[in-house]
Amino acid sequence: MNQINYLQLINNADVYSLVEKTPLEYATCLTARLGNKILLKREDLHPIHSFKIRGALNKINQLSEEELKNGVICSSAGNHGQGVALAAQQKNIRAVIVMPLTAPSIKVEAVNSLEGEVVLYGDNYDEAYVHAKQLKKEFGLTFIHPYDDPYIIAGQGTIGIEILSQTEDKVDAIFIPIGGGGLISGIGCYIKETNPDIKIIGVEPTNACAMKKSIDAGYPITLEHVGNFADGVAVKQVGDETFKLCEKYIDEIITVNTDEISAAIQEIYEDTRVVVEPSGALAVAGLTKFVKTTDIRHQTLVAINSGANVNFDRLGYITERAAIGKQREMLLAANIPEEPGSFRKFCRAIGPRNITEFNYRYNDDTHAKVFVGVELQGNVQEHKDVIDAIEKLNYSVVDLSDNEMAKLHIRHMVGGSSSIKNEKLFRFEFPEKPGALLDFLNAIGTKWNISLFHYRNHGSDYGRVLCGIQVPSKKESQLTEHLSKLGYTYWEESNNPAYEMFLTR
Repeated sequence: MNQINYLQLINNADVYSLVEKTPLEYATCLTARLGNKILLKREDLHPIHSFKIRGALNKINQLSEEELKNGVICSSAGNHGQGVALAAQQKNIRAVIVMPLTAPSIKVEAVNSLEGEVVLYGDNYDEAYVHAKQLKKEFGLTFIHPYDDPYIIAGQGTIGIEILSQTEDKVDAIFIPIGGGGLISGIGCYIKETNPDIKIIGVEPTNACAMKKSIDAGYPITLEHVGNFADGVAVKQVGDETFKLCEKYIDEIITVNTDEISAAIQEIYEDTRVVVEPSGALAVAGLTKFVKTTDIRHQTLVAINSGANVNFDRLGYITERAAIGKQREMLLAANIPEEPGSFRKFCRAIGPRNITEFNYRYNDDTHAKVFVGVELQGNVQEHKDVIDAIEKLNYSVVDLSDNEMAKLHIRHMVGGSSSIKNEKLFRFEFPEKPGALLDFLNAIGTKWNISLFHYRNHGSDYGRVLCGIQVPSKKESQLTEHLSKLGYTYWEESNNPAYEMFLTR
């Protein structure tokens, strides 16, 4: 095909034998928060929970009997592989799916369930792609490219047809995730050829932005490394065909980081009660960033929810990063005097905000270094208010909210062993509520020095604290009597082998 009529290919795309039109849903929470009408195109609702079935099915439906006789093969981060496997199952033909070793297990298992033959190879999509091309020659299989193929692009373009038929509003912009470029090429082509006033805005992760860098360079470039958080778009090189279409039809590309993607996953969940995968949340992350940057209001904006194949074990990490991405948590490091009552003063300075975590280990007799997470309401001024209140106590404080090492590692490593004398270790539980931690510190009182403190709000009914208290042996009975009167459930852990191994010298 030299002169490809993509508009005709999209209009004639053969996808609806397996595909049903996905809804274009009004996002109530996002609309209220962003001041624009937000519509979510629910591509996560396909049987394989991804838009990829459209392109894969359209391509396989165009193949001749000769091309189908030995079966098909593809390379995939997971979602394209599911689409190829499902389309091949319908045709009753062999499907070999080459996936990187890093592919989420939920995607591998899904391909297996669709009778696809999974081959795990390489550390990323590009290595899997090379291996798939070798296997294609070896077994005489027909290769189904995940994005750089006119029929794949046309299949994804049917989303554009559906969007325009599903709303009477004037759509101002459509936000679309970019990996290799097949999805945005298909939608962008159809929209711009029929409604050129609608903006087509692509969204890529900051650590996997091959299309943005290619367009900036004027030719398809190859990234040395890509981040795998949004594995569905983690490609080092975009397609030649998709590059040309994106150059022609895309108005802008926005890049978003892990925290912004995680925040978007939470935003989508609050509107739909569905947990999308990181690549599936790219469009909402980009849309949110665009609105904040431009301060636009009262426009109709569409975001493509492109997939919902996320491993359950990634949810804890996503939740942790989402709070920072939404500016709902700030991380602080502070020096406070090593004296009774310092914790309480610090907590009072933070005010009636939830403390999400509080880490401290005795260092010396003068100052204590603490690491604290504070829940915010999402405005920039609140950051400054918290820091100002702490500095008024003459406590030095550093904002670590944007410190990657602190977010990934330091928050989990604060503490360590100490040679402090006369330390007793206790584990406490108390009903979780706003202000519960300050209530706990008030109850402990100022009579004894706190030498270790670890608290983390896990979102459960009870707050859990590990607390070291320095108490001379002759006053241990007084401490025991005091703790018994507090009304908190507690256990002494002074003889716990984990304490002896990692927290004492």
